[in-house]
Amino acid sequence: MADKQRVCIIGSGNWGSAIAKIVGANAAKLNNFEDRVTMYVYEETINGKKLTEIINETHENVKYLPGHKLPPNVIAVPDVVKAAEDADILIFVIPHQFINKICSTLLGKIKPTAVGLSLIKGFDKKEGGGIELISHIINKQLHIPVSVLMGANLASEVAEEMFCETTIGCKDKNMASILRDIIQTPYFRVVVVEDVDSVECCGALKNIVACAAGFVDGLGLGDNTKAAVIRLGLMEMIKFVDVFFPGGKLSTFFESCGVADLITTCYGGRNRKVSEAFVKTGKTIEELEKEMLNGQKLQGPFTAEEVNYMLKAKDMERRFPLFTAVHRICTGEIKPAELIEYIRYHPEHMDNDVNATILQLPSPRCRL
Repeated sequence: MADKQRVCIIGSGNWGSAIAKIVGANAAKLNNFEDRVTMYVYEETINGKKLTEIINETHENVKYLPGHKLPPNVIAVPDVVKAAEDADILIFVIPHQFINKICSTLLGKIKPTAVGLSLIKGFDKKEGGGIELISHIINKQLHIPVSVLMGANLASEVAEEMFCETTIGCKDKNMASILRDIIQTPYFRVVVVEDVDSVECCGALKNIVACAAGFVDGLGLGDNTKAAVIRLGLMEMIKFVDVFFPGGKLSTFFESCGVADLITTCYGGRNRKVSEAFVKTGKTIEELEKEMLNGQKLQGPFTAEEVNYMLKAKDMERRFPLFTAVHRICTGEIKPAELIEYIRYHPEHMDNDVNATILQLPSPRCRL
């Protein structure tokens, strides 16, 4: 790699723009990074003007992160190939439904020595009833190593520079320090772990649990019920990783990517908010997505569908009753009020699967 790292951010939604604010500021002050940071922006017209032009002239993403100035060295580019040209670090932060198209567009047009950092939360279906991690897809299609970043990071609060933590999963110690440098700030604390798959699974699965928490809020069932749903959801997250992506560490679930992100999303995330409205209004998920998210995509129902695709193919729906219930509620197979019947007294939540998993995994390490 070159002495100075060139960074490209692929995506410009609220989370992508919040990360651009951090990355741009760090690139401008750190000697080992090129000052100019490109940001791929899907071109839209806002009040008769191109969004990229607005961002480059006003240094503000007026649609997805209004009220927050981006560093002037962050340059909006409407062509993903041009944005990624000569980049050493590609930061992927787009809805996971679009990753295959983006990768096919970039194939053969990026530096062979480039590395990826995925902030994308979700899975992708693969033939035969399985699912694939987004970082694995990027790695296979672009032939580059890919790390992941997940954490309790609501974009609006990160943009406001409220203190929070995040987790980077990276197996390369040299690259880990470079990625930490471009991301970390006094208000955005980074912890790096090697357990990449578990970090990524946490980021995807917590959105399913957040939908369940939103259903509970919509039904007015109270904080005790919501706490039970969050706990049971965490149990299913741990079990899912152990069954389908074995070799992880229990300590990963105690990092920001795990229990912290789960709690944050179940109280403040878009999946919770839309799921609550789903119960109260009777509107479809698609209708509420258009009304409430200003062009953003809701990941929870998509992820629940992808997870159920795998569970159903392997006859494991009964082992994950909360995940299964959320999928069936989102698709209209059952009513939201039936969520509690799915998890109440369910033998799969009282078996020894998760207890055995916890006993087999290393104890969490304290980090001061």
